[in-house]
Amino acid sequence: VRAQGDTYQVVVDVSQFEPPDIVVTTSNHQVTIRAEKVAEDGTVCDTFAHQCQLPEDMDPLSVSCALTEAGTLLITAHRR
Repeated sequence: VRAQGDTYQVVVDVSQFEPPDIVVTTSNHQVTIRAEKVAEDGTVCDTFAHQCQLPEDMDPLSVSCALTEAGTLLITAHRR
């Protein structure tokens, strides 16, 4: 987690996954990122999981995420 001005930012490389494969959830100041790539035959061929704790002074309603064309997931949250 990086602090930049009045925001916190988490940067994750998920370039090996397609956008529908990626799920981001938040709960109790914790961000969970899960991704799963399924092959054509239905088997799981690649997975990714990451959790990080956001600082207590962040506004939980301000958490947002964006996926760049290069496959970088940017999660941002504002300080209170």
